[in-house]
Amino acid sequence: MKNPATTAPVFLASLSDDRRTALEAVRAHVRKHLPKGYVESVSGGGWIAWSVPLAVYPDTYNGHPLMYVGLVNQKSHISLHLVCAYMNPVLQAKLASGFKAAGKKLDMGKGCLRFTKFEELALAPIAEVVAAVPMDKYIAIAKQAHSPEARRARSAERAKSATGAKAVKSGKAAKAAKPVKAAKPVKSAKAATSKKRAKKK
Repeated sequence: MKNPATTAPVFLASLSDDRRTALEAVRAHVRKHLPKGYVESVSGGGWIAWSVPLAVYPDTYNGHPLMYVGLVNQKSHISLHLVCAYMNPVLQAKLASGFKAAGKKLDMGKGCLRFTKFEELALAPIAEVVAAVPMDKYIAIAKQAHSPEARRARSAERAKSATGAKAVKSGKAAKAAKPVKAAKPVKSAKAATSKKRAKKK
């Protein structure tokens, strides 16, 4: 949802009462547990983001600040992007077990937690995940993930997966195209009788 606001207070003031209440509460919760160094910013796409400043880590893969947590106002729901939990089974498990213990439903993809009301959230596991990765460690993880070696490894894995999928597809096609044995022709009653008479002679 496009929004021209460039600061979080202005952005939040532009929202409906229910959305503003939810986003303000989540923003306060994130800011309370955020490790030092991450900087808050607002984008025209309706994002509040906490990222590594470009002055600290300028060599990002897309030229934008490396986002750590994002809070997004969308048409049908609100999204809390816990990027630090993306591809991190330990942090994902903390969220799953924490929500279950709190009796809350976890609606989440790999790193995007979806909700409509603040009351739907389990605050303790979210706080634990937000506080989990100091900025220097997060930068190191990003550098490793986007290193030439890591890129080559991902390319090799994608190529391997594509080759495997192609082989499976070819195998299925070959199996489907396997010729069916022709049924033996049924002898007519007249031919059978003639053969019996010939044997008697």
